[in-house]
Amino acid sequence: MDRQQEFVLRTIEERDVRFVRLWFTDVVGSLKSVALAPAEVEGAFEEGLGFDGSSIEGLARVFESDMLAQPDPATFQILPWRGETEQTSRMFCDILTPDGEPSAADPRNVLKRTLAKAADMGFTCYTHPEIEFYLLKSQELGPDGSPIPVDEGGYFDHVPGGVAQDFRRTAVTMLESVGISVEFSHHEAGPGQNEIDLRYADALQTADNIMTFRTVIKEVALQQGTYATFMPKPFTAHPGSGMHTHFSLFEGDTNAFYEAGSEFQLSETARQFIAGVLKHAPEFTAVTNQFVNSYKRLWGGGEAPSYLSWGHNNRSALVRVPLYKPGKGQSARIEYRGIDSAANPYLAYAVLLGAGLKGIEEGYQLPAAAEDDIWSLSSAERRAMGHDPLPASLHDAIRSMEDSELMPQILGEQVFEHFLRNKRAEWQDYRLQVTAYELQRNLGIL
Repeated sequence: MDRQQEFVLRTIEERDVRFVRLWFTDVVGSLKSVALAPAEVEGAFEEGLGFDGSSIEGLARVFESDMLAQPDPATFQILPWRGETEQTSRMFCDILTPDGEPSAADPRNVLKRTLAKAADMGFTCYTHPEIEFYLLKSQELGPDGSPIPVDEGGYFDHVPGGVAQDFRRTAVTMLESVGISVEFSHHEAGPGQNEIDLRYADALQTADNIMTFRTVIKEVALQQGTYATFMPKPFTAHPGSGMHTHFSLFEGDTNAFYEAGSEFQLSETARQFIAGVLKHAPEFTAVTNQFVNSYKRLWGGGEAPSYLSWGHNNRSALVRVPLYKPGKGQSARIEYRGIDSAANPYLAYAVLLGAGLKGIEEGYQLPAAAEDDIWSLSSAERRAMGHDPLPASLHDAIRSMEDSELMPQILGEQVFEHFLRNKRAEWQDYRLQVTAYELQRNLGIL
């Protein structure tokens, strides 16, 4: 038994932890949980906890349903929202096959495989997400059929006595109590919209943190009598919720994206990484923007990027190179602005990183940076400048992903097929729906 496992067992005993929740996700990123009695934790470390994988979306087929959940002791945390009596803790799990091998269908393992490839190339990947969400009065809709936000605040607004202010303070305190460092928190542009930025961490820890973050945000909202949603675009007239993520690759202690004196201080490695992300973005958009509603955000304006472009401090670009701080080469990074708050972080980071690594491997050439507001250009101007569009709908994104050679390599055939099957079913359900828009527009005149 290693030291981390010993620490977990000792903490469970000393803190009188009564329930140990084992967490993992299905293929679309829904959190799954099973509660373990403290006496069973040591056995779970040694042998894993058996469960029926065929009942979890994308995890196993019926004829190979037996799976094992192996808790990762490095992710052990007490869950503060469960209170001081009968304390509850959680650990993330790796999913194994009955013979103890990592499951090809485990989203966490997909990211671990991609990070292992990066390590083989000499890189460690760090990520820093900016997570947006809406805070609503409840799940109930208003008279006009829209959600009801908790306030009418805007970007960076300080709302005296505001619900969102108290909410963010409580949420940040709770996040830090489970070991998640927060860099910024503020009101976003939409009414009731908030953003909380997590501090830099390696990509696997970030993905774990995002899953915990969503749970904390929803728990705090419920405690305060409100409702939090990570739906990409809950309002027609207000901005969607993105999860802009900053990426950097390090070789040892050296930032591989930084080169003093070069254009925007970007190294050739960084330029090839960006080129890989841009080239393969249409193929992975179904992963980073996985719901029908995601495309209402991508094509709904409000600084959401819709075209393949990159730029220095250009917020209309899909990939932004943030303003360089003199003397801070270690902070060189790129920001991918396409991903939304509802993505499965394990798969989203795997495909983004995998596409960037492909660019480095193949020596992709980066096109010229976009200096204009891409939204303000005409279609002809965008075409002439090479700013091709991202998929316009989930259907288009599915088609692009189906035609990809790289995505099944990154995701593995099983996750690739299960993910596409889930998304095809969602599109089929959606295209059969008669919407309120159609009834309001057509019923009285046709």
